[in-house]
Amino acid sequence: MLPPEFMSASDPAEDKFTLAVSMATDVPSLDSESWPEKWRNLEDVTAVSKVLDSNMKQSLRSACVKRPQPPDTKSQQSIASRYEALISIAVAIGAPHEIEGLFSAISAELRRVVNFDFIGLSRYDHETSMIDWRLRRPNGVIEREITDGTQEETISAWVYEHRKPVIIPILNQESSLHRRINRLAGERIQSLCAAPLTCADGCLGCFVIGSKQPAAYSQEDIRFLSLVTDVIATAMDNAINFDSLRRTQDDLKTEKGRLQLLLDLTGQMVSKLEIRQLLRTTSAMVRRMIRCDAVAIHLPDRESRSLRLFAIDSHEHASGDEENDGRAEGSASGEEVCEVFRSRKPILSPDDAGYVLPLISRNEVLGVMELAQQKEQVLLHQDAQFASQIANQVALTIDNALAYVETMELKEQLSKEKLYLEDEIQSEQGFEGIIGRSSAIRGMLRKIETVAPTDSTVLIYGETGTGKELVARAIHKRSSRNSKALVKLNCAAIPTGLLESELFGHEKGAFTGAIMQRIGRFELANQGTAFLDEIGEVSLELQPKLLRILQEREFERLGSTRTIKTDARLIAATNRDLVAAVEEGKFRSDLFYRLNVFPIHVPPLRERPEDIPLLVRHFAQHFACRMNRVIDTIPSETMEALVHHSWPGNIRELQNLIEHAVIVSPGPVLRTPLADLQSHSVPNQKGTRHRTLEEAEREHILSTLKETKWVISGPRGAAARLAMNRSTLQFRMRKLGIIRPWMA
Repeated sequence: MLPPEFMSASDPAEDKFTLAVSMATDVPSLDSESWPEKWRNLEDVTAVSKVLDSNMKQSLRSACVKRPQPPDTKSQQSIASRYEALISIAVAIGAPHEIEGLFSAISAELRRVVNFDFIGLSRYDHETSMIDWRLRRPNGVIEREITDGTQEETISAWVYEHRKPVIIPILNQESSLHRRINRLAGERIQSLCAAPLTCADGCLGCFVIGSKQPAAYSQEDIRFLSLVTDVIATAMDNAINFDSLRRTQDDLKTEKGRLQLLLDLTGQMVSKLEIRQLLRTTSAMVRRMIRCDAVAIHLPDRESRSLRLFAIDSHEHASGDEENDGRAEGSASGEEVCEVFRSRKPILSPDDAGYVLPLISRNEVLGVMELAQQKEQVLLHQDAQFASQIANQVALTIDNALAYVETMELKEQLSKEKLYLEDEIQSEQGFEGIIGRSSAIRGMLRKIETVAPTDSTVLIYGETGTGKELVARAIHKRSSRNSKALVKLNCAAIPTGLLESELFGHEKGAFTGAIMQRIGRFELANQGTAFLDEIGEVSLELQPKLLRILQEREFERLGSTRTIKTDARLIAATNRDLVAAVEEGKFRSDLFYRLNVFPIHVPPLRERPEDIPLLVRHFAQHFACRMNRVIDTIPSETMEALVHHSWPGNIRELQNLIEHAVIVSPGPVLRTPLADLQSHSVPNQKGTRHRTLEEAEREHILSTLKETKWVISGPRGAAARLAMNRSTLQFRMRKLGIIRPWMA
């Protein structure tokens, strides 16, 4: 009831007041369309004498209920004071509050306006039909309770649906009401008054006050409390918006922190590629993100094909410990983890103590992440979505790490295969483009291996087209100077007058046309290798300067008197017989002796017919690849004709012929123009060098084998023609490196 000074004047002639009385015997719910007639709004009720029966009136008399008396003049004059107090209350409860703070302010300030022993404030959620109560009980205890408005009859539900206030004058006269009202009656609350909290957005809930006196509230109380509830509704709406804004800010702050953690996790994943160390770091970061006690990552073991613990990080142990929470890295995973791996579905334990998630990337299960906690410090089900995002990121990390491991393994395998193939190429096809398995080639390669590590001068001699430049390259590649340049010069291709300038360089104005300084080949080859091809074509006038470089390692540019030092290794090559040239006086003997420190003879192709099939296949594949052709078959008659040809132009002639054959071959079969091959007798080598007895024996055996079509034994075999035993002939063939051509 309101204090006397807050009561407004009423008509003294009308000896009545109106009440909304609830004497319900049935229990309606919020969903029911018809509420009891006795739960009526104030405009529908009649005078109390018409509403209350005789028993009710007797109860009121026994409770000493007095009809309100008309206020005096003093109370009429205090209306302004009442509204001043109302404004003060509005200011007090209108400040920004949370719901809890608003209820405390209402409980403290409302006593200035109305007398009450019990006060309640409810917020109704129309989506879930749940009612959130804040109650201040008669004993002063403030409590909060959430009830279901669809299951229990409540004053808040009725007021929310009808948007009208209601009065229950005497609680102990109600035979069937909500258990809360019965409990309040048991705590000596005799009367209740409830009013809706309505704002611009609709009804928010209900405001309830109660008194220990029966029929404590009248129609005038309701009308005045309606003004108060309007202020409370506005304050409650502000509090709800304030709570929503605060929760939004907290959610944004949490989301920002999680995004930053995901970014940090991504940075750690990019900086490390070794999978075990990466997952240890990842599990430690995930544990800090979720704030759980332990994080474990399980991956399939490629050897045992079973799921095993791969990395773990817990609150009590570091991630690098051998054992962690009683589990060691490498131990078998539990049944629950294996089930998640098989089903691809996460499992959350009923007590919220564990969460197991599959790690899926590109629709493939890579492993399982396990979150565990011993204390109920984190509600894992609330972080399920965030944990799923982390699991996706961890799965991507594992996928990238596994791809990196696979790439490194493939790279290592390719490196091993490359070394193996290089060794095979060197053993089967020579090195630096030198192809052959004949004894002559193998002897030459042994000499290259012997002289290459030294800095000695090498003289390479042999017929034209035999590959002398390849031998020079091989020597340079296997020397300690291989990181420096191999400077080449064909002495026969440069006019005699310009050869000196090419070798030693010249100064500006040294001769007509020398418009700038030029660096010579020996100066360019400093600390490297100088290769002079066709050294026999150097004029006698220039040979002393070459001799000086070989002896003193110094020279002067044309037009200069300054001596230049050089540390160039000299490799010379020639197809001429320098011994005969010395005898004829066309080549200086002292220069020859300086060049002939380590001579290497490159055998002509006719002395190594067993290498011809290798060369043919090599050149055929080389030119076919360059011309986007496919050559996979070489007819046997073609190969035999090529093997028996004398090849006066040596390898160069063979190379040109195979290139021509690839051009004219329309399909995968090599079509060689055999008609264009002209048989040449072996050119006279007297001008070049004298054959050894071994070479003569080898040539004789080869010719006999060709005549017998490589038949060794028998009366018409090569052994019989050579008057040798079959085993002796086979021994001589192995010693001389004679191999049947189609067996090469």
